[in-house]
This record gives sequence, structure tokens and C-alpha cells, in this order.
Amino acid sequence: MNLLLDIQEAIEKNDTQNAFYFGDTFYTYKEFAQVISNIRKGIQDHISENDSTVGLITNDDIETYASIIALWLEGKAYVPLNPEFPESRNHTVIKQAEINSILDSSTDKVFDQFKTIQSNTLDIAEINLTPRQIGPNELAYIFFTSGTTGTPKGVPITFGNLSGFIDAFWDLGYEITNKDRCLQMFELTFDLSVMSYLAPILKGACIYTIPKDEIKYSYIFELMEDHELTFALMVPSILHYLRPYFDEINCPAMKFSLFCGEALPLDVTQEWSQCIPNATIANVYGPTECTIFCTDYTYKRDSENKTYNGVLTIGKDMKNTTTIIVDEDNNEVGIGEKGELCLSGAQLTPGYWKNEEKNKEVFFDKEHEGKKVRFYRTGDLCTVDDQGDILYLGRVDFQAKIQGFRVELSEIEFHAKTVLDKKNSVAVAFINSIHNTEIGLVIESTAFDTKQLIEDLKNRLPQYMIPTQIRFIDSFPLNTNGKTDRKKLKEMFN
Repeated sequence: MNLLLDIQEAIEKNDTQNAFYFGDTFYTYKEFAQVISNIRKGIQDHISENDSTVGLITNDDIETYASIIALWLEGKAYVPLNPEFPESRNHTVIKQAEINSILDSSTDKVFDQFKTIQSNTLDIAEINLTPRQIGPNELAYIFFTSGTTGTPKGVPITFGNLSGFIDAFWDLGYEITNKDRCLQMFELTFDLSVMSYLAPILKGACIYTIPKDEIKYSYIFELMEDHELTFALMVPSILHYLRPYFDEINCPAMKFSLFCGEALPLDVTQEWSQCIPNATIANVYGPTECTIFCTDYTYKRDSENKTYNGVLTIGKDMKNTTTIIVDEDNNEVGIGEKGELCLSGAQLTPGYWKNEEKNKEVFFDKEHEGKKVRFYRTGDLCTVDDQGDILYLGRVDFQAKIQGFRVELSEIEFHAKTVLDKKNSVAVAFINSIHNTEIGLVIESTAFDTKQLIEDLKNRLPQYMIPTQIRFIDSFPLNTNGKTDRKKLKEMFN
């Protein structure tokens, strides 16, 4: 499988088909090919061959998506930079990823101090979609996820990893054609976005994105009904927002409705199934470190579904992935026993970007079926049943999923303590009244006005990591091990 040749062939073969829909404008694959070629020529003219990583401002437009393909054809990795994230965070990512050049489709450059190619002002170039010779170990992208030390950690994904994912995805039997209309609801710093644009491009389908100034869930509702979308990958929290409108939603055109990024409750899935009567519904799972997702479970409309505490199973490992569940000593646990889910296979990242300390923590070698295999610890507490289906029980550590983004609660604590001059703070994730996850912050102090604290945190953290509720306590409760009792602190938000 040559992923880049497949992209070239799909774009050329479907030149008259619509490729993207932004706002109220369609672009054909021929127009997409032209923008890719213009940007590719700009890369060749202005970016050194030695620069393997290039920053990409994550706008919602044809130039931004074309930039990804143009970079790939040149054998370069993109590093997404959200202009709405705090400047200091973006600067940290730029420095860590050793970015020298940035592709930006904004009217005004986001970063004046860095070499920027303004992708919407480039000259028309001859169409050229032929990829360079690129090996499977070359990087396709680096996504920076929340880190425990207050510094985001980079997850590099190779073309080999990405090819492994696409191969496994097609093997699941989700048939997409050039007649399909596919949702891309994700911000481009979130790796589920990759599947949401790449799979449709490979089949010549049309991709419908969400403008940044729209309310996401209501716009998705409109797209599904007005444009009769046929394929959607979403985070489960979207369903909680849409739930009050389920009686009004009727989308018989939907063929495939996939969910990833958070636990998927059975009750809301059952209700959602009535809104999309002809669709296959699936719960897929996977961390950024294992390229988008790597396990799959198909919801059963007419029979019992496997759940734990009302949450659907994440199913079985996909092609190219091996899953095991281990105890604290890396010994595999028996059927029905709890342990940490570990992953291996073609989709597994080479390791965190220039972070050997973290790599030693989460990657390990283990004898498995007669071979030495490299595994990744997900931090997810799971069990497997006698049919091989994996049930998600929660987090081993203190991570949480907020709007699909993985958040290290300790990163929020790190910045809160810094801002509060070392005042003790604990961040907890709690479920609100509409069943979405929010961040609460408990401060060991008498009450004070937190307006400045929130403002300072907004300068350090993305919006989804900002605590939505704050409580005060004289002293933190301790559990029997002498550790801060997070469970009791969490109860303060119920």
C-alpha cells in the first residue's frame, strides 16, 4: 500500500466531484489539486529540504487542507498550530518541534516573528500531485497533547503508522464511495481530524467542515439534515448536546455513525439510533500514540450490547494492532480481571518527540506469542471478556477526556499552582447534568475572587482545559494511603 500514490490517484480520478464544503462554498477535487500544487511550489521555493517539520495554522479553509497534502507530497510532516491557543503554548510547540517555517492561510500572519508562507497568496502553479519517494519511517505529522509537567508532549506519526491505520480501517468494511458526504467536525490539533479528511479523500467523497464561528452541535445537526450526510465520526459529548433535539432529527441517509474520544453510554446511543434508522453505529477507540483508533465495536440494534457501568465496550483490536491487559508487573491478567490496556502493532508511534524519559515510562518490550514485542501503556483500566471484547473501566491515572481532547489533570494543577504562587490545587473531572465532562478546581485556601486566576490560565492553556467550576477547602482530605482523596474532592461538584 502506497498511501501518497493512492491520494494522488483518488484526487485525479475524481476531479469533477466535490471535495470540500466550507461554510456555503463547494470546492471540486480539481480545484483542490490546483491549490495543493500552488502550495507545493511555495514549499519547494521557500522551505529548506532539510526542514522535515512545518507548522500549519489550523484555519477552516481549502488552503489549510491543501497544505497538509502538499507537505506530504514533499515528504514533510505538519505540526498543527491553533491560533486560538495561548501564544506561549504555540511557541513551546514551535520550539519543541524545531519548526523553522509556517504555512498560514490567514489574511494577517499569526506569527510575525517566524518565517511564514501565506498559502492564499501564492501564484498559480502547474498541477503536480506526484509524490516524492517517501519511506514508511518518514513523519506525516506531530500532534502535541497535554503533558504532566506543564509542557505539551509531541506524538510523531509516520507514513507507515498512517498506512497501517488506513489498511485496518478499510478492513472493517466501512464502504465509502465518491457519492458519500462526510462530516469533519474536529479541530485540526485533534488526531480524529486526520481520519475525517483522509478516508474521504482516498475515496473521492465530499468533506463537510464546521466553521469556527458556528455552534458545533447545532451546525452538525443542520449539515446532517440539509446535506444528507452519509458518514460521521463524532465524540460522544456531541450526542449529549443534540439529545434535546432527537425528536426532530431524522437522517435516513446516514450510513455510518462512528464515535471515538470518550466513553460512549449505551442509553444515549440507543436514542441516537432512532435518529439514524439506516446507519451502522460503532464505538471505536484509540490514543493518539496508536494512530487515531485501533479497536472497534459495532452497536447491535436488535440484541443485547456489552457494557460496563452503562458504557459500551470498545470491542476488539483492529487489523495490525495487538492488545493485551497487564498488571503492575506487566504480566497479562486473566479473562475478567482488571488491568491496564497496552497496545502494539503497525500503528504505534516510534515514541514521544525527543522525550526519552517519557518513552521509558510508557513503552516496554514483552515476550508475546513467541516474539519480543514493543507495547504502549494506555493508562486505561480495562478487562476483557471470554469473547475477546474489551470493556473500558476508567483511567488508571488522573487523565480525563474533555470534548474528546485528552487532558492531564496534573497539567492544569501545575499551571494553577504557578499562578497561585504554590497554593495547593487539585483538578478533578466530573460529569455535569447533561452527562458531559467538565473540569473542576479545588484550591486549599479561604475563598477569593478567581477572575484573575481564570484570565491567567487562559493565557497558558487551551479553552477546553480551563476549569468551569472552582471550590475552596481549608485542607485537603486524605485517604488511607495518606494521599489526597480525589474522590471526596470530586464529590464537591455533584
